[in-house]
Amino acid sequence: MEEATTNIFHLGVVIFFFYASLLSLGTSAAGVASDTLSNGRNITDGDTLVSAGRSFTLGFFSPGLPGRRYLGIWFSASPDAVCWVANRDSPLNDTTGVLVIDGTGGLLLLDGSGEAAWSSNRTGLFSSAAAQLLEYGNLVVRDQSGGGIIWQSFDHPSNTLIAGMRLGRNPRTGAEWSLTSWRAPDDPATGDCRLVMGTKGLPDCVSWCGTAKKYRTGPWNGLWFSGIPEMSNPIMFPSQVVVKPDEIAYVFNGTNGVFSRRVLSDDGVIERLVWITSTKVWTPYSRGRRDDCDDYAKCGAFGLCNVDAASTPFCSCIDGFKREAIGGCRRIAPLECSGNGSSTDTFMAVRGLKLPDTDNATVDMAATLEQCRTRCSANCSCVAYAAADIRGGGGGSGCVMWTGDIVDVRYVDKGQDLYVRL
Repeated sequence: MEEATTNIFHLGVVIFFFYASLLSLGTSAAGVASDTLSNGRNITDGDTLVSAGRSFTLGFFSPGLPGRRYLGIWFSASPDAVCWVANRDSPLNDTTGVLVIDGTGGLLLLDGSGEAAWSSNRTGLFSSAAAQLLEYGNLVVRDQSGGGIIWQSFDHPSNTLIAGMRLGRNPRTGAEWSLTSWRAPDDPATGDCRLVMGTKGLPDCVSWCGTAKKYRTGPWNGLWFSGIPEMSNPIMFPSQVVVKPDEIAYVFNGTNGVFSRRVLSDDGVIERLVWITSTKVWTPYSRGRRDDCDDYAKCGAFGLCNVDAASTPFCSCIDGFKREAIGGCRRIAPLECSGNGSSTDTFMAVRGLKLPDTDNATVDMAATLEQCRTRCSANCSCVAYAAADIRGGGGGSGCVMWTGDIVDVRYVDKGQDLYVRL
């Protein structure tokens, strides 16, 4: 016990003198008008790091109460557009905060008493590290002796996705890159909603509030998420989904200096905003949820949502099904499947859809659509199938097969064909 107390005392003394030595450097050592923070320098409240092309700024800000100070990154042309916050759950109470790099290569945000309000988690010791705010908004800490990245803000998103960031996960390690909402528009504290990459079946983006699934983008079809037809314009926002053994992730790229951000609101809505330079205004480009049909599983099992229907609640049943009193739809006639390939069941094409949730689906990217039909027909548990990839034209390629109920289906512009077993 005495040994532990002595160690804590010594650690406190080291931090105190480390902090005191940084303050003695004064503002002349601060990273004003520079994009780099090196060992022995510091950023105090009022000073900033600015990326080389001046697109992004790192500094201290107060989104609500002036007595709460946060360290964040924002678009230089629009300081209210904060895209990353370091100490979102531990605000500073005054303007005495300072950002430093310690002797091991870690970023430390210290308050006026020298206590750490936030730190970058990293492994290893790097005595020659430096932090740099890159032109695309990523704060990276590099080992200057080897050049490798020790830590980067893009691996720790807040509520905003910008060009070059990943939304996804590493299947090998379980590491996840997801968005978490602010508690309120003027409070960066961790909120109740999250946007994650669903990796069961086909990749899609899913928003959750608490334990409730709120919205899906629809599965990735090789070109865009099937429920977001606005993404079909690749010139505006080139997008891709990377699928590798150690990474399944969505990323979009910047285009000709056009600033864009996808923001998760405190009520779970994900919105893409585009900066209009001439008017200096962020203009909404797309959003999800966009209408009632985007509410997850709005019409229940085998239900079909059509926001253009003449009457609410916009729900109907796929042909061959009828409404249930408790919600959803059930088959009018039972399936006739023997499981030996001699099924008399048929498949009906339902066109122009956001494909169903693929959590209960199996995927084979190497199969043809005709092979997919044959496999589904021979499997009595298969209730529907569709092409996994629409690139190359025709009916598409790859195979998605659903078992059990299909849910969260709606009509969308440029939607896909779903083949339902009857």
